[in-house]
Amino acid sequence: MKIFKFIVGVTEVVLLISCGGSTGKKLPDQKGFTVIEKELKSKFGENAFYTDLTITYDESIGNIISVVVSKNPESLKMEEWDSTEGNWLQSSEISIEVPKGSEAADFMFQLNNTISLSKLGELVEKSSKQLTAEKAINDPVLSMAFIKFPENGDSNKTKYVVILTPPNGGTTFTFSYKLNGDLIVMDN
Repeated sequence: MKIFKFIVGVTEVVLLISCGGSTGKKLPDQKGFTVIEKELKSKFGENAFYTDLTITYDESIGNIISVVVSKNPESLKMEEWDSTEGNWLQSSEISIEVPKGSEAADFMFQLNNTISLSKLGELVEKSSKQLTAEKAINDPVLSMAFIKFPENGDSNKTKYVVILTPPNGGTTFTFSYKLNGDLIVMDN
């Protein structure tokens, strides 16, 4: 039994090394964004609070993830972190202020059933298909995807935003969605 566990353990390590355990090269789609969400929860905790979460895609290096996060919102301290090619680096510490009588958590969001990167990845795919169908742009490229949480703390006004470009550059197309995935507007 010990030999079996050892073989399974070695196999898992080899697979992680050979397949790359990094979120840096995950495709900018629903599956890839789900992996990114799992990494964020592993790095910052299941119950972390965010004011900013942006995924930028660069074909040569993959995903660039930027977050402003706090494990304890009432401390009024947040940290800004960036990940490139799977390497996390803290870029700053931020002190925030909230209106008197308010709780800091009211101005932040969590990754859960209401707001998820899986949904954002699904909307990247939906936007790409819509752009191909309406504008005859084949294989549009993700430039950026992010969660736009309103500064006034009204979580009902939270939006998913997807920015796509044609494969050879040019005009950018911005799609804004409600939390339920309904399209608000497509701008170019």
